[in-house]
Order: sequence, then C-alpha cells, then structure tokens
Amino acid sequence: METVLPLIFMGIMGLAMLIYVILDGYDLGVGILLHFAPDDHKDMMVASIGPFWDANETWLVLGVGIMLVAFPAAHGVVLSGLYLPVAIMLLGLMIRGVSFDFRTKAHDARKPFWNRMFAIGSVVAATSQGWMLGSYVSGFRDDWWTWAFNAVIALTVPAAYVALGAGWLIMKGEGELQARAVVWARKAVLPFALGISVVSIATPLISETIYKKWFHLPGFFALLPIPLVTAAAFMALWHVTGKKSIIDAGYGWIAFASTVLVLILATLGLAYSIYPYVVIDRLNVWEAASATSSLVILLVGTLITLPAIIGYTIFVYRIFWGKAQELTYGA
Repeated sequence: METVLPLIFMGIMGLAMLIYVILDGYDLGVGILLHFAPDDHKDMMVASIGPFWDANETWLVLGVGIMLVAFPAAHGVVLSGLYLPVAIMLLGLMIRGVSFDFRTKAHDARKPFWNRMFAIGSVVAATSQGWMLGSYVSGFRDDWWTWAFNAVIALTVPAAYVALGAGWLIMKGEGELQARAVVWARKAVLPFALGISVVSIATPLISETIYKKWFHLPGFFALLPIPLVTAAAFMALWHVTGKKSIIDAGYGWIAFASTVLVLILATLGLAYSIYPYVVIDRLNVWEAASATSSLVILLVGTLITLPAIIGYTIFVYRIFWGKAQELTYGA
C-alpha cells in the first residue's frame, strides 16, 4: 500500500490535469478566437461552449486538490514557485467568468467591451498556464535559459488552445463560422507544431534527468513512436484543414481529434520524463506523499467523487451533442 497508493494518486492527478487541458483548453481557445471573429459570429461561438466551460474547470480543481492532500510537500514547493503565475491565471479565469455573464446581460453598446474582456481573460489564463508548465518542467530554476524556455511554452500553450478551439468550432459550427474555424485551425498548426518541436528539443537540454531518459539505448527506440505519431497527428491536422471536401463530408472532427492526440502524447512524454519525481530532481512521488492512512481515506473520497465528475461530464456532453444552438438566458 505504501508503494502503490502514491502512484495511484499520481496517475489520477495526471489524468485530471490532462482532461482539464483538453476540455478547458478548447473553450479557452474559443475565447482567444473571439477577438478575431465578426460580431455576428461571437454569440454562436460563446453558445458552443456555454453548457460546458464552467464545469470543465472542475478538473483543474480536482488535480490541484489531489496535489494539496495527497502530496502536501510537493504542493508547498510547486505553489511557492508558481505563486505569481497562478495568481495571474486565476485573475484571467475570473475575468472570463465575469465577462461570460455580463456580455449576455449588457446593453448592445457595452457588449463589445465584455467580448474583449472575455478574449483577454482567455489569453491571460492560457499564457500563464504555459509559463507555469515551463517553470515546473525546469524545476523552478531562475536563469536566462530557463526564462526563455518558459516563454516558449507560454506561447505554445495558447497556440495549442487555439487549435483545439478551432477544431471544436469546426465540429459545433456551421456555414461561415465553420469555414472561419477551418482557417483559424490551419493558421494555428505551424506555431503549435513549431512550439512543440522547440519544447521537445529544449526539455532534455534543460534537465539532465530528462536527457538521460530519452537519449540512452534502448529507451530511445522504445520512445520513438511518441514523436513519430505526434508528427503524423500534425500532418492529419494540416491535411484536414486544407481539404474543404473532408470538412463537408462530416470529418471535421479529425482536426479536433488530431490536436487532442498531440496533447495526450505530449502528456505521456512528460510523465515518462519526470517519473518518479513530483518535483523534478527534488521530491519523488513517495517522498512527497501523505501518510498511508491519510491516502486510504482520500482514496475512499476519490472513488466517490471521480465517478461522479466523469458521469456528469459525459451526461452534459451527451445532452448538448451536435451543432451549437443559440445561447439564451432568462430575463
């Protein structure tokens, strides 16, 4: 139990953060794209994420909550190192939340202001998440090389979210909105792919631990499918967004699925790179874990909470399956 329980909670935490990146990632991407859309498309774009966006953030709360209770030593180190970007991210998420509701209730003259604030909040949240990821992977080092590394990831994450958001709009939108989403997705492919490539090259250089895992035989050949499949996913995304006939035939979902696949592979690569550390080169999963008795109690709560979250997530997505409809509120 002492060995297995920390690994179980590490896996649940990683799964929660991956699901958050995918689910909240697409609605953050839609928020970023709101700035580039004409006014007659903005309402439908917001309607496409309306039933989901707030619940998507539940996965972030779950992931951080597990770190707090299951790995308190790591929680202290991580949040101490990320205090400022976490505060900025929360500010961005708050701006998004306020803007989402106010843009619907505001008079027409004020609606453009709240649209801009929604887009700004989305950019701020996405960029700060990228900086947080870079800081975490670099072990919270403080030098110019690490800052440059963090900056690249801070730009890559919004590009990934834009690709996700555009893919979502391809699935949920119709007509001119769908056509615009295809263009947005195609424009996001190159910066997204470039960012992933730079990060993949730089990550082993910034950490000797990660370098040894990726570039020593026979592990190198065992891990080779990850970059190869990632490249194939990018090619699929590029191909689909360049073929109107594929979109018209109802296969636009491939754009979204390809982006999701890239993010899953990136997460698997990161998980392999840092294991068994929770804080790389400082705290491993067992050193950071709570007492076994505490983890047993937490496991009982998780076995109740996690299926409930998964269940209502599936339920909501099934109810609102299909093309987006106009989002309305009561008076």
